[in-house]
Amino acid sequence: MKNVPSVLVLADGTTFEGYAAGYLSDEGVTSGEFVFNTAQSGYQEVITDPSYAGQIISFTYPHIGNYGVTPLDDESLHPWCAGIVVRELSHLPSNWRSVGPLEGFLRQHLLPAIVGVDTRRLTKHLRAHGALPGAFGHADLPVVAAAAARAVGTDNADLVSLVTTRRAYSRGDGALHVVAFDYGIKTTMVHQLAQRFRVTVVPSSTSAEHVRALNPDGVFLSNGPGDPAALGAQVGVLEELLGTVPIFGICLGHQLLATALGGRTFKLPFGHHGSNHPVSDLATGRVEITAQNHNYAVVPDSIARGVVSHVNLNDGVIEGIASVEDRCFSVQYHPEAGPGPHDARYLFNRFETLLTTSAGVR
Repeated sequence: MKNVPSVLVLADGTTFEGYAAGYLSDEGVTSGEFVFNTAQSGYQEVITDPSYAGQIISFTYPHIGNYGVTPLDDESLHPWCAGIVVRELSHLPSNWRSVGPLEGFLRQHLLPAIVGVDTRRLTKHLRAHGALPGAFGHADLPVVAAAAARAVGTDNADLVSLVTTRRAYSRGDGALHVVAFDYGIKTTMVHQLAQRFRVTVVPSSTSAEHVRALNPDGVFLSNGPGDPAALGAQVGVLEELLGTVPIFGICLGHQLLATALGGRTFKLPFGHHGSNHPVSDLATGRVEITAQNHNYAVVPDSIARGVVSHVNLNDGVIEGIASVEDRCFSVQYHPEAGPGPHDARYLFNRFETLLTTSAGVR
């Protein structure tokens, strides 16, 4: 595909040149909010993470696709991002787990890519100006520029309703029962829960009354895309559940729990997207290397109940909260992922302990 020129245009008019890869649509252009991810591996997990709905991912690592793809690494049934940007796409993967090259995966899932872009320049631009809407494609420059001008970001966007499951399903056979809200839940997250509990995954629109009818020992709040400020209905459900059942939230679930506890959220300039973020557990002083993918965060000193439990050592962003009174806690990062490699898996054990101690008094 190197003979098919492609162009990337941001909403502020900044232009980058490259060539088309992956799926080439008849329209020849795709739009979304551009963000960059700093992970050196795990590109398939990143591409299939539902939290990237509405966004175009630019990988800062220059070689993407080196070890191919395998269905075992999918975090959802198909990618939810709008497209990807890479410096160099490998066409000859080398790994015993690989079932094919990344470009074949992109074509299979109708996902466009632009390759050969100066991703270092793009990353520096997004760091300076924040995540920006835009477009890319193999259409003529005026067509792509017009699409970039019309592109929108994730502000005030409810993207959870796009990615959530349409019906409830169950996994695991543990003695304790957990109801997991699917705001964009990842496969590995369900797997970690199912190793410990009997899990019922429910749509994001599930009412508090329906959750109580399932008689859970605990409630789990998953990751997901979009602006937490656009999810007032989901926050209302959590306000009803607070104090009645133990709750554990991750990523978007953390933001929604914080809002239910009286907090507010704000949009970070370019978000946290990568697998190398150092986080300090304030109770123990322990530092975890964490995987993160979020554009929004909790406003400091805005939570009416509970305490801050974790902070990001790069920029001081709140990474965790806890309320003993309400039997709930949450973290902004992804303990199911393995960048450390398993620095944060203890949080699932902490949830199990909370459920075990609470089950006898429910």
